[in-house]
Amino acid sequence: MTAGETKLIFPGLAGFYGSWRDIAYTLVRVVIGYNLFMHGWVKAGAGLAGVSGYMAKQGLEPSSAFAIAAMVLETVGAVCIVLGLFTRFFAAALAIELLIAFLVVHFQAGFAVGKGGYEYVLLLGIVLFAIAIRGGGPYSVDRLIGKEL
Repeated sequence: MTAGETKLIFPGLAGFYGSWRDIAYTLVRVVIGYNLFMHGWVKAGAGLAGVSGYMAKQGLEPSSAFAIAAMVLETVGAVCIVLGLFTRFFAAALAIELLIAFLVVHFQAGFAVGKGGYEYVLLLGIVLFAIAIRGGGPYSVDRLIGKEL
């Protein structure tokens, strides 16, 4: 044990924690990807004109470019996050998208998501940042092909 490292109160749990570590990370990656895909699917259903109009209303110009980026990242990128394919790239791109949403759309509404606040986009953005740093993990297409960004 190195300095600053914690010691388990119940050392018998070490094997359990160790055996679930990679699976737990994969579950986080898959659930975050699925969640973002559902947001993208709603945007796809609204169509480019609808999403572009919303982006313009939020002051994001050129609104069509922001709309296309959001729709592609939240559908194609989200599926790639679920699969663990080009994981670092898409997680970083989605984290940047959520940073823009945080700053431009949600910050002025305060914390509470129920009032349009940044609670949810902050959580997703930080988790995606962590995924971008860690990569696809052991249960990913990135690992299967042996390459990642």
